[in-house]
Amino acid sequence: MQYQHLFFDLDHTLWDFETNSKQAMYEIYIEKKLSQKGITDFDGFFEKYNDHNHRLWDKYAKGQIKQDELRWKRMWLTLVDFKIADEPLARAMGVDFIEILPNKNNLFPYTVEILTYLKNNKYDLHLITNGFEKVQYNKLEKSNIGHFFTEVITSEGCNSLKPNKEIFDHALAKAGATRTQSIMIGDNIEADILGGMNAGLDTIFVNHINATTDVKPTYTIRKLKELEDIL
Repeated sequence: MQYQHLFFDLDHTLWDFETNSKQAMYEIYIEKKLSQKGITDFDGFFEKYNDHNHRLWDKYAKGQIKQDELRWKRMWLTLVDFKIADEPLARAMGVDFIEILPNKNNLFPYTVEILTYLKNNKYDLHLITNGFEKVQYNKLEKSNIGHFFTEVITSEGCNSLKPNKEIFDHALAKAGATRTQSIMIGDNIEADILGGMNAGLDTIFVNHINATTDVKPTYTIRKLKELEDIL
């Protein structure tokens, strides 16, 4: 085998973040009676939330904001878009979201099957994720895939985020792996692919959404089952 250690991203690669976050947000939308506050279009509300969430996550990844600010401000900015300037509500929604989201267990098609296939073929599987420590472990438990992974490296746990080289170096050291026997598998061009490449790793771009990019990963797949053709 060319590779022995397979480092996976979690959100948007194996764990269906979009579906799970929309379900979590809908529970909050109902519980907080946001329709009675003038937000009658949930899909539009969630779209605005997604925009703010992506932008603030980018700032968090660059060290420009802290964890707590990310959690409540994405709610605050979304509410403000609908002319609701209610900081206590935004903070309460931020807390609720972190409690509800990890209990969702939607995975991308063939996730369990491919992890089983790789484990049966004697690969060592690990995770490198920018998510928060407690939240990510809860996701793994609720979706019942935690047992597949030998090492779980979170940005919070090692005090560095993808695409920084430090988190990949930390992951390799923790797994007892060399670069030549390792490969990074993820959906995010900057965090997973460029980050992995800059750390000296081969990469597999999991392009679930048929995104276009000038970056040249070692491999590109559109479905997780295609990993069987590579590994």
